[in-house]
Amino acid sequence: MGSPPKKTKKSEPPPVAASGSSDHRLPKKKVKRKDYERHLAALHIELVKLQHWVVDQKKKVVIVCEGRDAAGKGGTIKRITECLNPRICRVAALPSPTEREQTQWYFQRYVAHLPAAGEIVIFDRSWYNRAGVERVMGFCTEEQLREFLRSCPEFERMLVRAGIRLIKYWFSVSNEEQERRFQRRIEDPTRRWKLSPMDLESRERWVEYSKAKDEMFAVTDIKQAPWYVVPSDSKRAARLNCIRHLLSLFDYEDLTPPPLTLPPRKSDNSYIRPPLHDQTIIPQVY
Repeated sequence: MGSPPKKTKKSEPPPVAASGSSDHRLPKKKVKRKDYERHLAALHIELVKLQHWVVDQKKKVVIVCEGRDAAGKGGTIKRITECLNPRICRVAALPSPTEREQTQWYFQRYVAHLPAAGEIVIFDRSWYNRAGVERVMGFCTEEQLREFLRSCPEFERMLVRAGIRLIKYWFSVSNEEQERRFQRRIEDPTRRWKLSPMDLESRERWVEYSKAKDEMFAVTDIKQAPWYVVPSDSKRAARLNCIRHLLSLFDYEDLTPPPLTLPPRKSDNSYIRPPLHDQTIIPQVY
């Protein structure tokens, strides 16, 4: 057993190279892959430190990721979680509600996925479906929408009062960049599954989605859980900037355990392993 980790203040997250104007609607200077990978590796180390601190302090963290289709939510979530323990940091990406869930209190199925102490939950889309896709595509009534806009701020304040750290990110992509990403998905068979008829129809309702987002922000951008906008026309810059901002919200400490010493393996000469040809080995094509 090693000695307990020494508690030290967190190191400053590594800076991210500027990628052009702060206005995401203007052209961006792309982050070079080499620089991106270097910054991401440093941020991953800090995310692991944050994970250990969340467990040690028994924190409950919820991260909500919203935005238009192809805005970069999934890619950013993947980069956050790929270095973390899935038992501690998990993703909640809920499918369409079942017939039974449609009769429940609207927030009920999301409550079931909230974290316990020492856990981080990232919602890849969340209860904000009602103010976005459900509203624009006509999947909810006007009365249901108004009730959501009334109750959502109170629901989130209730989460905060219960000790949950609620962080909300809106990934903002331009019309032109979304069009380019849709075309890439159509051309690439490995990405085509990301496009659905619903996504294509959303392209025709760009203005309606913009109006819905503006009204949603006006009501739900509350002091206890504000919205943070992530300009995402540059995927690499968006990922780095979002992760760095997430780290900056916590005054975490470096509780990384010290390296372990592997004990020598015990030998037992009396044990004879069965012959290899008794096992079914997969074809060695590569």
